[in-house]
Amino acid sequence: MSIRLIAKRCPALAVAFAFALLISALATATLQAQEENTAAQAEMMVDSLPEMPIGITSFGGALCQDHIYVWGGHDGAAHEYYRSGQNATLYRLNIVDGKEWEKVHEDEQGRQGLAMVSYDGNLYRLGGFQARNKRGDDQDLHSVSTFDMFDPESGEWTELSPMPEPRSSFDAVVHGDKLYVMGGWSMQGSENSKWSETAWSIDLSSMKPEWQELPAPPFTRRALSVSFSGDNLYAIGGMQKTGGPTRRVDVFNTKTNEWTVGPELPGEQGMEGFGNSSFNIGGRLCVTTYGGHVYSLSDAGDEWNKMGTLETGRFFHRLLPIADDKFALFGGANMESGKTTDVEVITIK
Repeated sequence: MSIRLIAKRCPALAVAFAFALLISALATATLQAQEENTAAQAEMMVDSLPEMPIGITSFGGALCQDHIYVWGGHDGAAHEYYRSGQNATLYRLNIVDGKEWEKVHEDEQGRQGLAMVSYDGNLYRLGGFQARNKRGDDQDLHSVSTFDMFDPESGEWTELSPMPEPRSSFDAVVHGDKLYVMGGWSMQGSENSKWSETAWSIDLSSMKPEWQELPAPPFTRRALSVSFSGDNLYAIGGMQKTGGPTRRVDVFNTKTNEWTVGPELPGEQGMEGFGNSSFNIGGRLCVTTYGGHVYSLSDAGDEWNKMGTLETGRFFHRLLPIADDKFALFGGANMESGKTTDVEVITIK
């Protein structure tokens, strides 16, 4: 019997019948939403490692010989930059036993907004800025061009040929034997900050490595992340010289030396790209954002697939690999809760 006929012969029964249909539709929609959410969350599982000894943002981090190393970063009061608020200790965590962090080396002064990578069993750190003022004094911030290598066997840093320009708030990635540097800016005390308009590479396998300038990037951004997939390097998100935070992605092909525009990070606001972190995990380029979202680049490189959402988002953190199917999030902060020492381990399927 049709609803129209029921309504004509028994209005009360028609109302009840319509209500039942509505409840059924809502239940179906809810079940579908739950199934979609479960499918997304099934892409990853979250575990943990020992908490970091300090809460830091904008630091250098890398995996080297079964150890996670972190150095530098801001551990002072929020939005205040001063010498004693910059971490100068190199910390290390063995990811095989994962028991506790240890102090490995102490520098006279820390830096933040730097990059750190590993290659052939050694650590490399680049740039960043030093706060030369004491707490409470006028800020005196200076970006540097330093480039040095840490040998885990000797426990010492060795100075290498500095970058051609000072820069901080940038990122770097190792692809093959080459180290690539992109983004950032240079602060020199009371002078106006100079946004970086260049990108560079250096062959770490060379007996006499020299910096080589790449074709000019089609962007000026800082607080971005840089990683790779296949032959392509991806400069992801960040803060623009004009226009504020962005989800834009630019792609550099290491074979053709050409720039193209890649797929934007998902989301409605540029904050998703601000202070993000990315890494190639077992051949898959993964990104974590301020909103706590975890994305991976599609095989075709034309879109981002959402793998899940963490309970609390963070930015100015480091996403680092601990296995071919696992990565961990170190440091960073959230606007509501501040800096975090939690280390979240994500297993991806």
